[in-house]
Amino acid sequence: MAAAVADAHRREWAFVLATTVRITRDLDLAEECVQDAYAQALHRWAAQGVPARPAAWLTTVARNRALDLLRQQSTMRRALPLLIEDEHTGDVADAAITALEEIPDDRLRLICTCAHPALSPEAQVALTLRLVCGLSTAEVARAFLVAEPTMAARITRAKKKIAAARIPYRVPGPNELPERIEAVLAVVHLLFTTGHTAPSGADLIRRDLTERATDLARMLHTLLPENPDVTGLLALILLTDARREARTDVDGSMLPLSDQDRTRWDRDRITEGIALVRAALAREPGRYALQAAIAAVHAEAPTYADTDWAEIVGLYDVLVQVWPSPVVALNRAVAVGMAQGPAAGLTSLDELSAEPQLAGYGYLPAARAHFLAELGRTREARTAYEEAILLTENATERAFLAARLAELDA
Repeated sequence: MAAAVADAHRREWAFVLATTVRITRDLDLAEECVQDAYAQALHRWAAQGVPARPAAWLTTVARNRALDLLRQQSTMRRALPLLIEDEHTGDVADAAITALEEIPDDRLRLICTCAHPALSPEAQVALTLRLVCGLSTAEVARAFLVAEPTMAARITRAKKKIAAARIPYRVPGPNELPERIEAVLAVVHLLFTTGHTAPSGADLIRRDLTERATDLARMLHTLLPENPDVTGLLALILLTDARREARTDVDGSMLPLSDQDRTRWDRDRITEGIALVRAALAREPGRYALQAAIAAVHAEAPTYADTDWAEIVGLYDVLVQVWPSPVVALNRAVAVGMAQGPAAGLTSLDELSAEPQLAGYGYLPAARAHFLAELGRTREARTAYEEAILLTENATERAFLAARLAELDA
């Protein structure tokens, strides 16, 4: 029974909370009611069996609890200003329960609230993990590698800012939606990249974060199936995460793309991702679709030697125009080195040496070290590897760089 409740928590938390928020207009009160609904499910489902529609059952229990508390505490007038609803909603809870088979925009309301531009990027990600993904404050704190009281205070401040700014609980209008969806996608992408290669710590990959990001990307694609940026982001996540099992050896050591066993790549995810990226590229391609296309080139190459680096450089040329970024320029420089030789790659990298945003970015000296070593410039390569090690906080990545440095010394 606990497994059934846990599955309902993973699948339905965002829907149940989003619907309950529309009743309470109070994020804290809605959370309390939804948590109570899940607690009741543990006991009542054990006695009565799992309902045919768990989301509807949970939504009904949470709604009833919310209405009881609002009546008992006489807080309806006080709570309503916390989240304004611009639309006429009627009995929104009943409407949501009877329309579960339709696309539920309540979750989109919740995600847009969490990713409101009035909040800092860190607060956006924290609120998304807490409210949309249903993580506990302690779990969110672990994701950010901070103490639980620190994260609790951060989440509380974000909620208060939502209330103080009178942020409306609604799907943004046509004029606002592109900008707001861009912020939402940036939050999901940041969540995935943080999990794909953890900035610090002992593990290379944070599976909890990559899986949450995948769930959110799938949710957004369900809500906005025709949006090419949403489609592109889901494609990018699937194609990148398809390599997860091959990125480390049996002892946890990092394996570069050239050394990965491609039979361990998830072919189902690759097939799905390629279909999605083709759909996204058929429209006006954005940054996520172009990044996904680059990932698709890697995924379709039967071996590392078969990688079409010239095509990857061409895609990066387009991406730099669509999304000018020093990190994109760095990745393009690496692709140039793979397509045209280490000397060309090193020249492209050196052109970025004065870029302020890459100062302190460990991947730049690591890439330089690789090309310098290939050119036989061992002393310079050693210095570059030492710099990269100093700038790298992830233990697995640091061990990989140290091994490459040891190979030079050998």
